[in-house]
Amino acid sequence: MKAALSTLELHLNGFTPRVGVVLGSGLGFFAEEHMEVLGELPYSGIPGMSHPTVNGHKGRFLWGRVGHASVLCMQGRLHYYEGYSMQQITEPVRLMTQVGIQTLILTNAAGGIRDDLVPGRLMLISDHINMMGDNPLIGPNDDRFGDRFCDMTYTYCPELRTKAKAIAEKQGLLLSEGVYIAVSGPSFETPAEIRAFRTLGADAVGMSTVPEAIIARHAGLRVAAVSCITNKAAGLGSGELSHEEVAREAAKVKTSFAEFLCSFVESC
Repeated sequence: MKAALSTLELHLNGFTPRVGVVLGSGLGFFAEEHMEVLGELPYSGIPGMSHPTVNGHKGRFLWGRVGHASVLCMQGRLHYYEGYSMQQITEPVRLMTQVGIQTLILTNAAGGIRDDLVPGRLMLISDHINMMGDNPLIGPNDDRFGDRFCDMTYTYCPELRTKAKAIAEKQGLLLSEGVYIAVSGPSFETPAEIRAFRTLGADAVGMSTVPEAIIARHAGLRVAAVSCITNKAAGLGSGELSHEEVAREAAKVKTSFAEFLCSFVESC
């Protein structure tokens, strides 16, 4: 990680980000269209860094400003289902922590389980359920970041959630709130699994976000996360699920998502 950190710091050239943003499936446009970009660095240019293999995830850091906020943005994330370890997919968050971010905003595309979470709705994550079968903190603890046993009671910062809801209300945006359940993928869930997840209290389902949230909390960062609901979960809608549908539905909410995220990032 030392070489990776040195490379990122060299390219940042004195720029100190305070807010980190991870852009999920179909949401990468935000960095290019709504941020004053001052620099970029592909993951492939960082020693030891893995690169996304999924369409719609470019795999690069971009940094600059959103209003008055200094931002370091991940345009595309790494996923567990790509065959990477939990440590590999969360290394970018560790790097962002080391170069100065204090707040991490996570975004993703998710399937709606709760009845009102239909395609096009945004859901503020209030809590999560980890069903990925792994945890990025397994193994030797890195005391530079946090304690061996990490408290997850307030994973998603209550203060940031209050800000997000106030911004949405001001913009006239319908922002739901709920529990996100993370699975490993890459196969979509079965209808039986979705029924089980609903019983467990899950409102939306996806294949990311939770590992990054765990690593961020371990390091003491403030965390917020927003899901873009792109489909009804398996068995709750009509037809079969596909990654193309996810990207298509995410594109439909570009304007409202970008307006909300700009204001939210700047408020942090």
